[in-house]
Amino acid sequence: MSFYATLILALALSMDAFAVAICKGAVLHKPRFREILRTGFIFGFIEAITPIIGWGIGILASQYVIRWDHWIAFGLLFVLGARMIWQSIKTKDEECCSKPSSHSSTSLIFSAIATSLDAMAIGLGLAFLQVDIVHTAMTIGLMTMIMATIGMMIGRYVGPLLGKKAEIIGGLVLIGIGFNILFEHLELFMYAH
Repeated sequence: MSFYATLILALALSMDAFAVAICKGAVLHKPRFREILRTGFIFGFIEAITPIIGWGIGILASQYVIRWDHWIAFGLLFVLGARMIWQSIKTKDEECCSKPSSHSSTSLIFSAIATSLDAMAIGLGLAFLQVDIVHTAMTIGLMTMIMATIGMMIGRYVGPLLGKKAEIIGGLVLIGIGFNILFEHLELFMYAH
């Protein structure tokens, strides 16, 4: 695979993380640059290791993982999105100004896993091609880190404009991404049969 093809693949795979990072940045109260970089690093690191995991699984048992990856991604994003919406609804208006300034590592890791399952599926496919999986995975991870960091910075400025609605919108976006992943895989399955 050429350098440009790898770069385009990395950019495409980073779009889900970019959208989720905007939501993550929007629901925080003026996140510090350290928090923005931490989010980018977590998303990038997980996005880098999932193609390698997928590549390894692809060598062993690709047909079993491909059947379930979209359901796992959908479930994680749906639960995270519903949780964001629920927390926003149960928070009183006067508590709105006391938004957190950082996300828990667990929340970021689950979000990153949910958005990186497509990279694992790509890794499964790459197992059958002659590619340098480490180079490809590092490119994907670096691109995702950059895009997630940019997404958090955009979210930092969008959040105050939206106020309390940012968390509801963020939750709906996560659920929407989950449905999109599910529908894309189901559509491909229907065309294949």
